[in-house]
Amino acid sequence: MTEARVVWAWLQTHPGLWLVITAAVYLLADKLHRSLHRLPLLNPVLLTVLALIGLLHATGVPYGDYFARVEAIHLLLGPATVALAVPLYLNLHQVRASLVPLSLALLVGGSVGIASALLLGRLFGLSAASLISFAPKSVTTPVAMALAEHLGGLPALAAGVVILTGMFGAVAGIPLLRWLRVHEPMVQGFALGVAAHGIGTARALQVSETAGAFAGLAMGLNAVLTSILLPLLLAIWPL
Repeated sequence: MTEARVVWAWLQTHPGLWLVITAAVYLLADKLHRSLHRLPLLNPVLLTVLALIGLLHATGVPYGDYFARVEAIHLLLGPATVALAVPLYLNLHQVRASLVPLSLALLVGGSVGIASALLLGRLFGLSAASLISFAPKSVTTPVAMALAEHLGGLPALAAGVVILTGMFGAVAGIPLLRWLRVHEPMVQGFALGVAAHGIGTARALQVSETAGAFAGLAMGLNAVLTSILLPLLLAIWPL
């Protein structure tokens, strides 16, 4: 066994190793993203995921072992989501003033998110279980996995599709909205939250506090709306 392998084997005995690696990779990715003027394709979440996939593959560490070592980060998702209520509270007057258009945007955005997944899945001949797993692609991962499991889908597949949707939204969302001449932070944030859940919300927070607040609001409301709409749509959808 070479010296490097001995050192690596010793490092793996430390429970916080992958937590430190994950945090270091994200900080490096975020620094790169900032230094290159926030180029969309260099989204720090996307870079971190790709780098960690490469590291796990190179070191031969199974994903289950990695997840067990970084579960503390997963547990922080709840408090982080609740913390989004702070900027939302600071923009409560804008929520009240725009309640009707925001409600319509949520209804249309949530419905299109589900219907587009079902239509594309049917076009490509996906199985019923895969269709059900793709349908909640725009809501946060725990909700999507629970819906997929309850309705007959595949929770693991749903989680993967949700993450890919979020990363695509974080990379392409803001450039697309700017190309469509949508520059209002409230609208940008709400659109990212409806379409790209938590990862989109993280991108919206980089735009402004207002965009982040409305993205968090949209993410939460879309989770509720999808939980109601999806069973109703699947009841009439020809699976």
